[in-house]
Amino acid sequence: MDKKLLAILVCPLCKGPLVYKKTEQELICKADRLAYPIRDDIPVMLQEEARELPAEEEVEG
Repeated sequence: MDKKLLAILVCPLCKGPLVYKKTEQELICKADRLAYPIRDDIPVMLQEEARELPAEEEVEG
């Protein structure tokens, strides 16, 4: 992921910051506990495409 793009991307729901998880190829919103997928180096910033994070899954970063 391009660092400049990461710096300007925010969660589409709460407008909060996102955490990049390189190994999972996801952008994580800690506040909403959603993981937005990155496909072919393109972040998919749609709520219906996001994965809900289970309560036991730790969000680091």
